[in-house]
Amino acid sequence: MKTKHPQAGRPLLALACSAAMLLALTACNKQNDGKTVGQSIDSGIAKTEQVAKDAGNAVKDASKDAQAAGSQAGASMGEKIDDVTITAKVSGSLAKDPDLSAIKINVDTKDGVVTLNGPAPNAAAKDKATTIAKQVQGVNSVNNQLMVTPG
Repeated sequence: MKTKHPQAGRPLLALACSAAMLLALTACNKQNDGKTVGQSIDSGIAKTEQVAKDAGNAVKDASKDAQAAGSQAGASMGEKIDDVTITAKVSGSLAKDPDLSAIKINVDTKDGVVTLNGPAPNAAAKDKATTIAKQVQGVNSVNNQLMVTPG
């Protein structure tokens, strides 16, 4: 979504004013350097065009820098959302399983690595928790720290 900023046109306005002032000064130049008034104006126009080109390049560079910074921020935000989503999906999947729903399993995710902590009624339930977690999209690996505590 693009938003219009009230100050977005100010660099162009400043550039236009600068160009007009440069032309006025060139036309009023009292030095006798062997140039006709037309040549002086042409020289002033060429200088103004170069200043405008340089200013345009500076605006483009600043825009690219801002876009790159926004992309980096968006990428890191996306990683955080993915980890949160993975944690929620793994927790939900574990809660749906009849053997694991009655126990409290703590699920943490960092960069797609899921860590499971808490009790497990038996070794089969512990292994099942790993299998369920690995089936969730985005999970790179599972660190199963569940402790078998027959109850």
